[in-house]
Amino acid sequence: QVQLAESGGGLVQAGGSLRLSCAASGGIFSSYCMAWFRQAPGKEREFVTAISWSGSNTRYADSVKGRFTISRDNAKKMVYLQMHSLKPEDTAVYYCAADTDFYKVTVAASYWGQGTQVTVSS
Repeated sequence: QVQLAESGGGLVQAGGSLRLSCAASGGIFSSYCMAWFRQAPGKEREFVTAISWSGSNTRYADSVKGRFTISRDNAKKMVYLQMHSLKPEDTAVYYCAADTDFYKVTVAASYWGQGTQVTVSS
């Protein structure tokens, strides 16, 4: 069992940047693959990005490639999402997720955070 808590969301103008953070507790952080998802009102939850145990393997949704970067610090038990060139269509609640399997964390992760709101204005 692992608990996840996101932070760093807020309101930004289009073209701006934000860094989201996810703090893990209650488990061995380095045993988990980590991911970020997002969900806008009236839309399905959408995969954003994932990172493997070691950080050597990453995956990004086409919609965020070149703009978002996922990273992790196993010593601090943290995962980050650096977002640049934000667009209004990036507006959503962003969720941190964890699983021991890299594929599973991209489609049906076992553990989820509470979410943090990101709003991008024109």
